[in-house]
Amino acid sequence: MSDHPEPPTDLANDPDRPAGHRGAPATAVSPPAPSRTESGPGSGTPLSATTNTTAPASGSAGRLRPLGFTRRWPRSFAGRLTAPLPGVRALAKLAREGALRPAAAGLADIPQLPFAPAPLPTADRGTVAVTWAGHASWVIAIGGLTVLTDPVWSRRILGTPARLTPVGVRWEDLPPVDAVVISHNHYDHLDAPTIARLPKRTPVFVPAGLGRWFRRRRFSRVTELDWWEAAEVPSPDGGAVRFDFVPAHHWSKRTLTDTCRSLWGGWVLTDQRGRRVYFAGDTGYGHWFKEIGSRHPDIDLALLPIGAYAPRWWLSTVHTDPEEAVQAFTDLGARNMAPMHWATFVLSAEPVLEPLRRLLAAWEHTGLPRERLWNLPVGGSRLLATA
Repeated sequence: MSDHPEPPTDLANDPDRPAGHRGAPATAVSPPAPSRTESGPGSGTPLSATTNTTAPASGSAGRLRPLGFTRRWPRSFAGRLTAPLPGVRALAKLAREGALRPAAAGLADIPQLPFAPAPLPTADRGTVAVTWAGHASWVIAIGGLTVLTDPVWSRRILGTPARLTPVGVRWEDLPPVDAVVISHNHYDHLDAPTIARLPKRTPVFVPAGLGRWFRRRRFSRVTELDWWEAAEVPSPDGGAVRFDFVPAHHWSKRTLTDTCRSLWGGWVLTDQRGRRVYFAGDTGYGHWFKEIGSRHPDIDLALLPIGAYAPRWWLSTVHTDPEEAVQAFTDLGARNMAPMHWATFVLSAEPVLEPLRRLLAAWEHTGLPRERLWNLPVGGSRLLATA
């Protein structure tokens, strides 16, 4: 059993190749139900016996699923793509232009990237706190649990230069991890060496079709969810933290033969008091944000990506730019926003500090209160105010 990621197989060895940029967007479809639900390695008593996985009506949250059951899924999720995969002409244009990394001038600001590691905040059972470890990796304290999102603690992922900033939280400083959520299988979001450092009984929440990757690595508490499905983890005070899997405008690929074989999406975490943190994962801009906000109203904090967006003709359907991230925040109806997916890895052509500069300008243009934008440094933390 290898502890290293599979070698990159897509063009230019980019671990986060866009899904496509040509043609009309595909028609949105409701998630199909898995063909079967079977018992499997669980982490406790199932929380719901329902097998109906069709999307709930607008304005309602996702259906609860049992924890840790092995499920059968469609062979492909290509029907969930917002836009088609890139064609030969798009790939040829990318090869000609070679614009996948910033020019030298765009790298000159690396020393100015925000990095300010500090001890994790003290979080009791009634506290919601977030700490940015870099890229899409967050340490979230919610409902008395410690949750990691897309944990990547490696210095380097295959196909990219080494990290621009160190990880914001030392692995040895983490409290016991109560759950991990994964948005999709690209290398900058699913890092095998980091996953190998977790205890095998760590509860892991993953998109439909990705459970096998974890079970092959002997994780025994793996819960796969479709869009608009949810599961719950008991909290120390006798309540539960709810994990809702929601759509994103993205795609999946890890080897030559697994394009869109697993799903992609974001997560809404809700504690016993109804406080919500939305982790968008990796996504372009589109209609899903309003739908997520409708089904999950009063999101307290939206963790939204702002980087890896240039050139736009190549990345616009799968990565929001800063202005689109602000629009997504507005669509969600969230109270606060914290940017992510920048200042960590070189994945695209924009200058390294440009995402933050454009974000601040876009935020000011909207007239939104500045205190609602939490532009944390890598290693920085923030607590939600107690109501």
